Amino acid sequence: MVEFGKKLKERQIQEWKGFYINYKQMKKKVKQYVNQLQAGAQGRRHVLKDFSRMLDNQIEKIVLFMLEQQGLLASRLQQLNEEQESLQGQPDIYKITELREAYRTVGLDLLKLLYFLEINAIGLRKILKKFDKHCRYKFTDYYVETRANHPYSQLQQIFKHVGVGAVVGAISRNLAELQDRQGSYLSIYDQPPVPLQEPVVDSLQSAVNRLSNSTSFLDYLGQHALIMQEELPPVGEHAGDQRYHFMSLVLNLANTFLYMVNTYIIVPTADDYSMSLGAAATVCGVVIGAMAVAQLFSSVYLSAWSNKSYFRPLVFSSIVLCVGNAMYAMAYDLNALYILLIGRLFCGLGSARAVNRRYISDCVPTKIQMQSSAAFVSASALGMACGPALAGLLQVNFKIYNITFNQNTLPGWVMAVAWLVYLIWLWISFKEPVLEYEVDQVPQESSAGADHDKLEKGLEQPLLPPPTEYEQEDDGDEECDGSEEASNESRLPANSLGSAYRLLTPSIKVQLLIYFMLKYAMEILLSESSVVTSYYFGWGTSTVSIFLACLGLTVLPINMVVGGYIKNFFEHRQILLASEIVVCIGIIFSFQFIIPYSTPQYVCSGLIMFVAAEVLEGVNLALLTRVMPSRLNRGTYNAGLLSTEAGTIARVIADATITGAGYLGQSMLLNTTLAPSLVFCITSIIATCYTYNSLY
Repeated sequence: MVEFGKKLKERQIQEWKGFYINYKQMKKKVKQYVNQLQAGAQGRRHVLKDFSRMLDNQIEKIVLFMLEQQGLLASRLQQLNEEQESLQGQPDIYKITELREAYRTVGLDLLKLLYFLEINAIGLRKILKKFDKHCRYKFTDYYVETRANHPYSQLQQIFKHVGVGAVVGAISRNLAELQDRQGSYLSIYDQPPVPLQEPVVDSLQSAVNRLSNSTSFLDYLGQHALIMQEELPPVGEHAGDQRYHFMSLVLNLANTFLYMVNTYIIVPTADDYSMSLGAAATVCGVVIGAMAVAQLFSSVYLSAWSNKSYFRPLVFSSIVLCVGNAMYAMAYDLNALYILLIGRLFCGLGSARAVNRRYISDCVPTKIQMQSSAAFVSASALGMACGPALAGLLQVNFKIYNITFNQNTLPGWVMAVAWLVYLIWLWISFKEPVLEYEVDQVPQESSAGADHDKLEKGLEQPLLPPPTEYEQEDDGDEECDGSEEASNESRLPANSLGSAYRLLTPSIKVQLLIYFMLKYAMEILLSESSVVTSYYFGWGTSTVSIFLACLGLTVLPINMVVGGYIKNFFEHRQILLASEIVVCIGIIFSFQFIIPYSTPQYVCSGLIMFVAAEVLEGVNLALLTRVMPSRLNRGTYNAGLLSTEAGTIARVIADATITGAGYLGQSMLLNTTLAPSLVFCITSIIATCYTYNSLY
């Protein structure tokens, strides 16, 4: 991996070479400023003035060139429009084909201009970050605030790409009209949902979205997968095209879905199963949490295994899950609680979510990576809803050859059969991708967080987080002994969880704390639901299953509302803090006070807590994708693994808390388990307020 200055040079269009940001010169100036700042206040004023003037000059150069190119494109479009008008009433197939190719050529030239703007925008942000870090001064906030909203702002021209939309619209409209010359009076404005089969238009829209941080619901949902990609826009062939196999992607998504079903299918019946084996109802916490304990280890070794193969980890996962579920079911007839727990541990050892993430990031083409990430999240959400719902349907009781099939054992038998069928499907249909072993070649990775180097809402908030005190991470852009080449060590992926943790800034640690908190609160709500509702309301398995399934079904609609509407009006950090407060309100409302505990109180508080936690998870992971160090974009110990480990640890502690609180009696269970959730939530709110200005 080469540093940004070299990447910028490689990506430059040679005839436009003189109009790019002079990143190399500005890096040298920043190095000089570090020495000048030793002179005190007078030296600081001089540095700030000189750096501001240099940035203004660089931006003005970029903007004037951009306007010149837009004018040339507009002139070409005007000429093509006149030629198109001359065809009215006398269609000429040859001329129409010629015009369509001419419009496409203009579109490709506009795409070059958008890449030009995007690379310069990234360069501006990186040099501001470098200045803040090395000069120990928060200059970025001041510079953007003073330039972004000024009536003569040239900075807005870059990041809000004024005029580009009009050119894209002209190309799209005219290509659509030339595509259909059948005499219809309809236009793209009359039928906006009708897709235009023009790759150049799709590429233009994608480039505009990246530059403006405009994201669709799928983009927002895909951020939940926390799969990251390189910050510079891809050129040439899409990454992963030669390694992509559609059925293999479907198998990865099916694995994700089945695993989430497997996780939650036992929740409504775990307390009854525990009591049938002579244990207390609250032992369900250990039964449910055993899977998460094993997942702490499986996430690491399966992620490392996927460096060499994707097929073999998935086969191993399927076999282990099949065996684990069979053991879970057989524990009833063997009357052995330890068999039950070992079966759940086996299920956790088969967690292949890290492999599913790696496949999407390494083997799926760039053009469908975001859709694939969104599908990964959707499969998880649907699995979470289907698990309890399926448990509610398995209300039968019969025996075959002394093997009992009832509501306790059927979840195990059904999942064992499901994994066996999946294993056969996997063996027949999966295609092992060709692995890349070149040391210097880093696989492109996707994320809805591809926008972590893009501006949120134009320029209403600062470009980058404040300077970090961790010298190891500077986006692979450190000078080393005065050379342009960054040291290899500073650019390598983290080789352990410890080294990955040391790369995290305080704001990222706070976001991981938030992720821990929300997973803890959600696990407490879900895992103890059967015990709490049975004790207070006398709910049966079917009622608990319906309640949990309804909670799971809110995931996609809530993310659709937030991703498609709310985030367009508020900053992510505003939604983040508001969601934490709502989660806190939901937790407080869930406590049993002096008054009798009622079904409406439990259902409403649980719904408030769960929905707010889902909103919180979405915006929290969206922020993480933007500020996560580049060294954690790849390798075994990546950002996705860190978030998975944080969430899994939270689930383990939550399930252990339920079992521990059970020794105090079921009457104390609810308040005892909610107290840590409240403490974690208040702590995360305080931490968020403390780092609020660095959460971009």
